[in-house]
Amino acid sequence: MVPGGSSGSRSTGRLRAVKCPLCGGASAVRFEAHGYPVLRCQACGHEFAGLSQTEGHVERTYSGSYFHGGAAGYADYLAEAGILRDHGRRYARLIRPWRGPGRMLDVGAAAGFILRGFADEGWTGIGVEPNAVMARHGREQLGIDVRQGTLESCGELGQFDLVSMIQVIAHFADPVAALGAAARLTRPGGYWLIETWNRASWTARMFGKNWHEYSPPSVLHWFTPGSLEQAAARFGMRRVAGGRPGKWIAGGHAVSLLKHKSRVLGSVAERLVPDRLAIPYPAEDLFWMLLRQG
Repeated sequence: MVPGGSSGSRSTGRLRAVKCPLCGGASAVRFEAHGYPVLRCQACGHEFAGLSQTEGHVERTYSGSYFHGGAAGYADYLAEAGILRDHGRRYARLIRPWRGPGRMLDVGAAAGFILRGFADEGWTGIGVEPNAVMARHGREQLGIDVRQGTLESCGELGQFDLVSMIQVIAHFADPVAALGAAARLTRPGGYWLIETWNRASWTARMFGKNWHEYSPPSVLHWFTPGSLEQAAARFGMRRVAGGRPGKWIAGGHAVSLLKHKSRVLGSVAERLVPDRLAIPYPAEDLFWMLLRQG
C-alpha cells in the first residue's frame, strides 16, 4: 500500500500538543506537507502526520483513486502486477536462510501480487486489504485468498509463521494498535517482514521537507531502522536481518510521483518515460527488516 482524502487538519496550531503515537511523548510541528502538519516527538524523535480525525480515514485514502489516480498513489496499480509479483519472490528467497515456506499473512495485500510471488516460492496464506475492489481482484483473478478489511478488524484468521507488512506500516493511523494485532496473529517463534521508508537516509535528509515520502494523508509515519526496531520490541519481536531492498517500479508510477512533487520534472519525465517500463529504484531511502518473536 501507500492518497487523497481530507481527514487531516489544515491548522497546525490545534495540533501542537499531539502525543507521539509510539511513546506518548510531546510533539512539535516541523513543517506542513500538502496542508498537513508533520510533527516530531520531542522524546523519541519519531515523525508523524497530524490528523484531526481518523474515523473513515482508511476508506477515504485507499479508495479507487489511490490505485488509479496517480499523485502519491499509483497511476495504474494493476499494470504493476509482474513487478510486484517478482518483489514477493525476491523477498521469499531473501528470508529463506531464517524461515522457509510456511503460512503467511500479507497486510495491505491490495490485489495480492506480492502474496502471489511468495506462493510461487512455496508459501501459503491470506491477504488483508481495505479496498474491496482490489481484494476481489486477488480472489477472482489470481486465486489468492485476500480478505477485505484492515489488520485490526480482520478477526480470527488463525496464526501465521510470517506476517508481511511491505510498504504498509507508514500508513497505519495507530501503528502500536496495528503491531499489537500483528503480534496476536504471529505464532511463537514467528516472523515479521517489514519494508518501509527511512527518514534517516541520506536522500530524506538532503531533500528535507521536499522528500517525496512526506505525502500525507497517505503516508502518516516516518520511521528509522532504530525506531521501528524499538516499536517492534514492545511486542517481543527482535531484529534478525535487514538491509536495503532491490526494488523496481513502473514508469507510469515514477512519473506520477514526480508530478506530485514537481510539475515541471513530472512533465519532462512524462514525455521520456514509457508507462510500462520497469525502472530500478535506487532504494537508498528504503529499508527492510526481518524480526523474530522471542
